[in-house]
Amino acid sequence: MKNYIQLKRWTPTLVWIVGLLVIWEICSWFLLQVLQVPLAQSKLPYIHELMYTMLEYGSTLFSEGWVTFTNAAIGFALGAVVGSLLAILMSLSKWVEQLTFPYAVGSQMIPILGLAPIVYGIVHDDQLSRIIIAAYITFFPVALNVLRGLRCADPAAVELMHSYAAKPWSVYLKLRFPAALPGLFSGLKIAAPLAVTGAILVELMGATKGLGVIMLRNLYYGPSHNYMFWLTVIAGALLGIFSYLLITIIERIVSPWQPEFRSTGGDE
Repeated sequence: MKNYIQLKRWTPTLVWIVGLLVIWEICSWFLLQVLQVPLAQSKLPYIHELMYTMLEYGSTLFSEGWVTFTNAAIGFALGAVVGSLLAILMSLSKWVEQLTFPYAVGSQMIPILGLAPIVYGIVHDDQLSRIIIAAYITFFPVALNVLRGLRCADPAAVELMHSYAAKPWSVYLKLRFPAALPGLFSGLKIAAPLAVTGAILVELMGATKGLGVIMLRNLYYGPSHNYMFWLTVIAGALLGIFSYLLITIIERIVSPWQPEFRSTGGDE
C-alpha cells in the first residue's frame, strides 16, 4: 500500500517530464525538417542525439562536473558557517545587527556577473575564486534566515528557561538553535543551486577545469559542438537540482519533526 502511494505521488512528475521530452523532440524535428531553420540543432537539439553524446562523453562530463561541484560545495559550506555565525552575533546584540546588516544587504547589490571577474583578477586562482564566489552567494540567505529562525523561538519557553537561571549558551543550544533549523535549511536550499551557478560563472573567466570550461570551449567551436554544449548546460542544471535535493535529504534527517516530513494517517 505504501509503495502504491509513493508511485501515485510521483506519477504526475514522471508524466510531466516524459511529456516535456516528447514536446522537445517534436519541436526540434519541426524546426529542422519543416521550417528548415538554419542551425536548428543549435537552437533546440534532438534529445536522442544528446543521449548519444552523453554515452560517448559521459565520463568527461562527470569528472568536470565533480570539479565544479566540489569547489562550489567548499564555498557553500564556508558561506553557511559565516552566515550562521553572523546571524548568531546579530541575535545576541542589536548593536551588532545595526552595524553589520546594512553592509550585508549592500554587498548583495553587486551583480555576480561583475564580481566574478574582479575576484578572479585579484586572487589569480580559479579554485579559490570559485570558493569565494560560492561563499559570497551563500552567506546572506543563510544569515537572514537563521536570524529570523533564532528570533522565532517561543517567548514563553525563553522566559521559562530564564526563570530557571539557564545560561545563554544553554538557551541557544536547547531552544533557539532547534527553532532556527527550518530557517537555516530554507537559506541553504536557496543558496545551494546558486553556489553551483557562481562556480560555473567563475570557470567561464579562465579556469582550467570544470563544467564552465568545457561549456565555453564548445560554444567557441560553434555548430560542430552543439550537443556537447547543450549537455554542459543540462549538467549544470542537474548539479543545481542535485545540490537542492541533497540539502532536502539532510534536512529530513536533521529535523524530521517538521510538518512536511511527517507521515499522514492515509499512508498506512
